[in-house]
Amino acid sequence: MFETIEKEIIKNKQFLTDVLDGLSSDSKHISSKYFYDKKGDAIFQQIMHMDEYYLTNAELDIFESHKSEIARIFFPEQQPFNLIEFGAGDGMKTKVLLKELLNHEIPFDYVPIDISQNALDQLHQSLTKEMPDLSFKGIQGDYFEVLNKLKESNGRRNVVLFLGSNIGNFTNDEAQSFTSNISNKLNPGDLLFIGVDLKKDPKKILLAYNDSKGITAEFNYNLLRRINRELGGNFDVEQFEHHPTYDPVTGECKSALLSKIEQEVELDGQTFHFAEWEPIHTEISRKYSLKQLHQLAKKSGFEVKKDLFDANQYFVDSIWEIV
Repeated sequence: MFETIEKEIIKNKQFLTDVLDGLSSDSKHISSKYFYDKKGDAIFQQIMHMDEYYLTNAELDIFESHKSEIARIFFPEQQPFNLIEFGAGDGMKTKVLLKELLNHEIPFDYVPIDISQNALDQLHQSLTKEMPDLSFKGIQGDYFEVLNKLKESNGRRNVVLFLGSNIGNFTNDEAQSFTSNISNKLNPGDLLFIGVDLKKDPKKILLAYNDSKGITAEFNYNLLRRINRELGGNFDVEQFEHHPTYDPVTGECKSALLSKIEQEVELDGQTFHFAEWEPIHTEISRKYSLKQLHQLAKKSGFEVKKDLFDANQYFVDSIWEIV
């Protein structure tokens, strides 16, 4: 109990530190990882089921169409392995693969890692009902700390899932650092299964982040409400406007919250001034060409083993191996 309370205190301190640093910057920003509290988790589930948000259905199509092939690649020598998922969410897509592995009596432990304990609890409850025989070992915390322990623990092959085009939330340098860090924590023969949204019609991409019902906007507004709830801020959410953009040259879809008026916001005894229409950058979602993705794999110490596409070629799940 006391350990849980201590973790919450540390987490809130980091949240406050990051928000204060971001608002103090010349270009104000708040990390998109703070979208995900209990309310944010629920809103993101709505986003994944929006008509405009094609990414979920595209990756689900890959899992349903290629599940047998994926299972064979994950289990070539018929040895038990760890199936580690970064940011598991509700597990909708992963469940397709989990059922395929269980149906073929393939021995593995499912190890979802998520920053949100709420998301892990909901996932565990859901999977217990649907797949009572599944070995579930969910862990809240830092991806790399967990990978380090698994690398040294039982000699099993590690297969890491990083789905939903979450790699797109990073800049070029951040993506390179992230995948290189994964590479350094894995052993030869281990795999990274990475979901990536591909470049396509810019109009289609922008609609995915600017839906007609305003659900994505609410996802962003909840970030300000969370700061008010948990950190004692006084953001007037009504005075901010969600503004997404897409640049087909860089492949970056960005979200910002614009201050509709000149105003001041107070947080932790500090006052932050906003000029009229000044932005807070909240999210980046980068789209890749296949060439760019393969270059990222090579620079990170991986070899591309297989690319799997949905029927529309909107999305790719790329399987990388440590050699």
